[in-house]
Amino acid sequence: MDNGIYYLLGGLAIVYLVISAFNKRNAKRRKSRKFMEGYERKDRKKEE
Repeated sequence: MDNGIYYLLGGLAIVYLVISAFNKRNAKRRKSRKFMEGYERKDRKKEE
């Protein structure tokens, strides 16, 4: 059980790397704005 803390830290590091890679891919997709192509912004003044 002496190495248990290292296994725990290694597992957390792997989870962190996976999440950061996933977020980086989503940020790149968001930056391209292709998913916003057909979106029209609502005019707030018309709603009031």
